[in-house]
Amino acid sequence: MRRFKDFQPKGVIPATLLALNDDYSINEKESRRHNAHVAATPGLAAVTVNGHASEVHACTFEEQKRILDFCLDEMGDRIPLINGIYADGSHEAARLARMADEAGASCLLVFPPQSMTMGGQLRPEMAVAHFKMIADATDLPIILFQYPMGTGLGYPFETLLKLFEEVPSIKAIKDWSNDAMLHEKHIRTFQNLPRPVTVLTTHSSWLMASLTLGAGGLLSGAGSVIPDLQVALFEAVQAKDLAKAQAINDRIYPLAQAFYTPPFLDMHNRMKECLVMLGRAEKAVMRPPLMKLSAEELSRLRAALAEAGIGRDGAMPLAAE
Repeated sequence: MRRFKDFQPKGVIPATLLALNDDYSINEKESRRHNAHVAATPGLAAVTVNGHASEVHACTFEEQKRILDFCLDEMGDRIPLINGIYADGSHEAARLARMADEAGASCLLVFPPQSMTMGGQLRPEMAVAHFKMIADATDLPIILFQYPMGTGLGYPFETLLKLFEEVPSIKAIKDWSNDAMLHEKHIRTFQNLPRPVTVLTTHSSWLMASLTLGAGGLLSGAGSVIPDLQVALFEAVQAKDLAKAQAINDRIYPLAQAFYTPPFLDMHNRMKECLVMLGRAEKAVMRPPLMKLSAEELSRLRAALAEAGIGRDGAMPLAAE
């Protein structure tokens, strides 16, 4: 049975990382410790597992189930858990959805199938069929992961409206359109529909700007390192306290610049290294083809953490000193 049956996705939602051993197997003890640390942050709405941040692309079905199970055991009675649905085929996506529902997840984050990169945008009926198959497998609320249109995996605006109409269990989008004009259109339109759909921004490299457009929340891998700063920024924007929001953003800025610099695929690798530097993790191991960062880049991350004022226990304790 799910722990938070009436969960509505909004607010601040970190996506946590996955600790690995040197042989690339899952380090459950360290993963539990990391998730517990993040989940203890006051003001969070939920935590996401089996997302990009936890290298879901490199995890088997059995590993994804194990991750969800031990995360639920560790923190599932305290905070809703959102489980990522990453699959190229609709049947496998539905199987993952059923597994997440039966295990006790409160919500699903549905990635676009990579199989739709070669023109799927021209066949909106494919997207509708994919989401309907998932929705038929479970009544859990769904967060649709919206990619940039240039990737070939983004859903056109009219397709999104059609999806919301035909699949009412879609309650939110994780908006990574990477287009400020389109992002604002999503916010103004979707959150004001007769059945509103929350826009959760994942534009973590320009988070303050995105939130000030009116996004109803955020879902971000950077929350694995700075969940307290993300909560503080979201609350300041909601309170329309511009000066406070700018001050918090000044602290987020150096880390955003360090995390999301090219190559973009190293962002979660960098976050893992930061956890080691902060004493929150024993080691940073990524599954290939991702690789260890250079000494020069590690030095840049240390400098960014120092500039942002992040300590082992977080950012806010240091701010109070």
